[in-house]
Amino acid sequence: MKELSRKSVSARDQRITRRDFVKTIACLGTGFAFGISRGLFADSAGELPQRVLGRTNAKVSILGLGTAPVGEGPVEVQEGVRIFGEALDRGVTYVDTARIYGEAEEILGHLLPKRRDKLFVATKVSTDSAAGAERSLNESLRTMKIDHVDLVHIHSIGDKNIDRVLGKEGALQYLLKEKEKGKLRFIGISGHCGGDNFVRMLETDQIDVVMCVLNYADRNIYKFDERVLPTARRHKVGCVAMKVYAGIKGGFPNHRRGSVGCATEPIYLPKALAFALDLEGVSVAVVGPYTVEQARQNVEFARDYKPLSEEQRDSLLKYGTELAGKLGPRYGRA
Repeated sequence: MKELSRKSVSARDQRITRRDFVKTIACLGTGFAFGISRGLFADSAGELPQRVLGRTNAKVSILGLGTAPVGEGPVEVQEGVRIFGEALDRGVTYVDTARIYGEAEEILGHLLPKRRDKLFVATKVSTDSAAGAERSLNESLRTMKIDHVDLVHIHSIGDKNIDRVLGKEGALQYLLKEKEKGKLRFIGISGHCGGDNFVRMLETDQIDVVMCVLNYADRNIYKFDERVLPTARRHKVGCVAMKVYAGIKGGFPNHRRGSVGCATEPIYLPKALAFALDLEGVSVAVVGPYTVEQARQNVEFARDYKPLSEEQRDSLLKYGTELAGKLGPRYGRA
């Protein structure tokens, strides 16, 4: 295998990385200690629970591997391979990535070719045009060293001009053609805001999977569970939850600073994951780890998943309402 490549970091950068790593562990607090007490660092046996992803009929793990934090963050390629590999070795079969996620697809290129038939791979095109979608998808396939993906999302659909997306030279028409050729199996939409655009796309009945912000706090702001999920269920569209831990503190500007921790307090992490998986129609909850330890912890939470009791749900939603007031509509128009 050829040497893994990336710009070398200075000794000072390495010291910062180690210091940030320690801070990350400290941020995990009770949740991290919980993982240790459950044998988080021991080899885990058995497969993760799986669900059918809507009308795709594909069986996927209930936990998906998000690749943005590692791809965008100050992580060496070799370490990124270790983090992603940890999740895949422990039973995660759903992989979510995108060209815009820094070096995520390059890192996956070291893992996917030998595991391709065991994984459900989703990438994204962040454009409304056919030409842009073609460039993006071809680059994704080349970088990941595979000849097809299972799913391509038209990303940030809430911010797109839907007339252009649906037009003759739009992204959807291109993806439909490539679907017929076998370059992709399914078409999806993803994004953080603009539920009305999601609904309009779902009503075309050309969408197989939807991925949106679904968590116990942002339900008070973006209301995807009320506005989008019912339409998706009606069309038998597979549903993928993202930002299930309410995202990183400070939102997008902090995506390269995993040490700041996520918006959810550590003690609530397992319940936050359970809340997303409890939503009717949701098959997968995608979580992006920053470290090997977080990758292991997420798998443990998924293995231990049980539906929330009414009391647990009420307590989490109360906490979520308070948190939403502090977070605000940080992902765009609500």
